[in-house]
Amino acid sequence: MGTLKSSYCSGISKQSLLGHTIGQQLDITSTRFPEDTAIISKHQEFQATWSELRLLVDEFAAGLLGLGLDRGERIGIWSPNNLEWTVVQFAAAKAGLILVNINPAYRISELEYALKKVQCKALVTAEYFKSTNYIKMLYDLIPELETSEIGKLKSKIFPNLNLIIRLGTDESPGMLNYSRVPVYGSSLEKSKLKELSSKIQFDDPVNIQFTSGTTGYPKGATLTHHNILNNGYFNGQTLGISNEDKVCIPVPLYHCFGMVMGNLMCLAFGATMVYPSAGFEPREVLKTINEEKCTILYGVPTMFIAELDHPDFKTFDLSSLRSGTMAGSTCPIEIMKRVMVDMNMEGVTIAYGMTETSPVSFQSSLDDSVDKRVSTVGRVHPHVEVKVVDDDGAIVPIGVTGELLTRGYSVMLGYWDDIEKTEEAVDSNGWMHTGDLATIDIDGYCRIVGRSKDMVIRGGENIYPREIEEFFFRNSKIKDVQVIGVPDERYGEELCVWIKLHDGENSNSTEMRSFCEGKIAHFKIPRYVEFVDSFPMTVTGKIQKYKMREIMIKKLDNLSDSSD
Repeated sequence: MGTLKSSYCSGISKQSLLGHTIGQQLDITSTRFPEDTAIISKHQEFQATWSELRLLVDEFAAGLLGLGLDRGERIGIWSPNNLEWTVVQFAAAKAGLILVNINPAYRISELEYALKKVQCKALVTAEYFKSTNYIKMLYDLIPELETSEIGKLKSKIFPNLNLIIRLGTDESPGMLNYSRVPVYGSSLEKSKLKELSSKIQFDDPVNIQFTSGTTGYPKGATLTHHNILNNGYFNGQTLGISNEDKVCIPVPLYHCFGMVMGNLMCLAFGATMVYPSAGFEPREVLKTINEEKCTILYGVPTMFIAELDHPDFKTFDLSSLRSGTMAGSTCPIEIMKRVMVDMNMEGVTIAYGMTETSPVSFQSSLDDSVDKRVSTVGRVHPHVEVKVVDDDGAIVPIGVTGELLTRGYSVMLGYWDDIEKTEEAVDSNGWMHTGDLATIDIDGYCRIVGRSKDMVIRGGENIYPREIEEFFFRNSKIKDVQVIGVPDERYGEELCVWIKLHDGENSNSTEMRSFCEGKIAHFKIPRYVEFVDSFPMTVTGKIQKYKMREIMIKKLDNLSDSSD
């Protein structure tokens, strides 16, 4: 990349962008590697080759067309990880439909919002997941469903929703069983499917993913074939992936990490998608790697911590692993080192991005030094531009903190049916405003300092929680740590640290503050120290700091009231 003169850089690559759709890529891959294993779903005891998977996809896609779904219409999927999720993903792309990823943790109100927002015509739903009964929730939400004719649902609150497809073998009134969908694909629909292959354009929208916003309703990031297929492809290029790799995917498929960096990366290279379980279970991940000889493992830092600390960790053979990707949040340095050594993932990479950018914008490379891989998120992805700007929008000098912006093929079309929010996020020059604070060094390596809204201003001092968290990880008693700001009458904000200790360890606030004395600036030493068993987080493993802040504000208010 050369020596940068300012905090702007662009990704140079000898590899051209892929100029075809996801459906066309499936045809290409299944032709190149017909007998290679495409997918292994351990909890379903199922596996299929690429030629077998293509047949399943084509039959399902033809069935969707036969059921009356037309190009550009939206089909939702509300399910944990399984074979069916992937078949629906690829089939929707082939049929020219837009797949709407619905968080398996959604409850009735959230589901209602998502279906209404994008006007889904069809919904594929699981039976249940953990304690959630999806079928009951749908009957509660749509009382007309139980007496409706299959494919002819007439709902007052969902005028566009005509069809509910349910997974599993049981029958449910008003719903069509997943296994029955191919029956509706006649020779006419199969011919239509072939015609669509040339009509669908790679710039067409193919996916809507709801962002996990901290305030207000989620926004539906609308992504194209070009966006997400290329992002998966260049993630694989960075990892040096081939059709001989087996990729363990414990991250949720509804999230861009699983769907794009997992499924679409494997699709682009003919690698094997491996699902250890419906939802994340650390022991199942370790067991799957051991039995299937997986070579690549995905996860967010909290997942890797759970795997490393599992009591049976040493009983599993992880020697087949060579690489993987950590994303979702910045990985603590000490955890990264343990992953590289104890899990045999010397080639692990860190990836950074957001749903709106398909997702990856930065990624470390296999030949980066250990220091670069544990302290930065790598360099800019191929065919992507990035810059760091100040409050006036001017590019800052090398090493200066500012907001990170990104531009290129990976930037979303926009938020579905929300021009105002789209214009707030993507400016007139095509730059996506990430809301993340970052620095770029002279060699193009990026450090994510934190979210702009996470920055704590104490008495005029700008404090970045990530710095304090990394410091606390030097304490051998600490398993995990999160730092937030809480309101303070004197200083505006004070620091609060939440600490999870390793099993068997004990500590107190005095000991932790003493640990900081003389090692970090006095204003960076947290005033409040909380010892916890867990952090509030999303189902994808992202820490919800706004919830931590809400909890602490309430607790401090109660303490104040009791002292009055």
